[in-house]
Amino acid sequence: MREFTEILRQTKEKAPLVQCITNFVTVNDCANIILAAGGSPAMTQDPREVEEGIENACALVCNMGAIGYAGSMVLAGKRANRLGKPAVFDPVGVGGTTLRRDTGARLLEEVHFSVIRGNASEIRWLAGEGTRGSGVDVSLADAVTEENLPQAAQMVRRLAQKTGSVVAVSGEIDLVTDGNRTAAFRNGCPTMARITGSGCMLTALTGAFCGAAPDDCFAAACTAAAAMGVCGELAEKRRLETKAGNASFRIYLIDAVFNLTEEQFQEAVRYEIL
Repeated sequence: MREFTEILRQTKEKAPLVQCITNFVTVNDCANIILAAGGSPAMTQDPREVEEGIENACALVCNMGAIGYAGSMVLAGKRANRLGKPAVFDPVGVGGTTLRRDTGARLLEEVHFSVIRGNASEIRWLAGEGTRGSGVDVSLADAVTEENLPQAAQMVRRLAQKTGSVVAVSGEIDLVTDGNRTAAFRNGCPTMARITGSGCMLTALTGAFCGAAPDDCFAAACTAAAAMGVCGELAEKRRLETKAGNASFRIYLIDAVFNLTEEQFQEAVRYEIL
């Protein structure tokens, strides 16, 4: 827990610049959640400047929602690898179409990602276990539950060992592993699935924390999963108090990240090491 709160503090102190090649549907929310955590976003995705852009960045986020910029992701990812800067990959809808399957495979082949973060259907596809996902959404049949938690943990460990990446799965139960250490997080609320981009925002937040703690991307990914879940609960509490809807929840979620204290975080986070 101490390293998690330390990463929260470091992010505010260091204000890491995070270069994001991300989904046009959620680009504004991704930028704002990085700002809320204390980082600085750069939403640079043109192939003519992404390599130069990563020179000054502390971390790179590649979100396959921006699949038209896959070439930019490869260019920026390779430069980040050469510079020793963390890169975070969100394989949005990776099993859904031939284009996405081929692009996901290409990115994993050409770029080493410090963290791969996706929903259970996306991660299961990357692990070679198939998927029943629908579009960018997770299938209930793929979701991590208390009943299948040991099997799901083993699946993400195998993917982490195969890729050399930290693997993070988001859902009702979040899993984060580096292939050896595995943590399960049980914060969050159902309304998080009722807004567009909560997963993209989590990926962006992971990038910010990796930029602040590049030598421990496992702890950074854990901090992101835990903080997002805790802030989801804080946002839901406020939504219910104000009798608001999902649009207000989205704003409350970003506000909760902005206002999150170490004390709130420590009191609310629920996790275990498997």
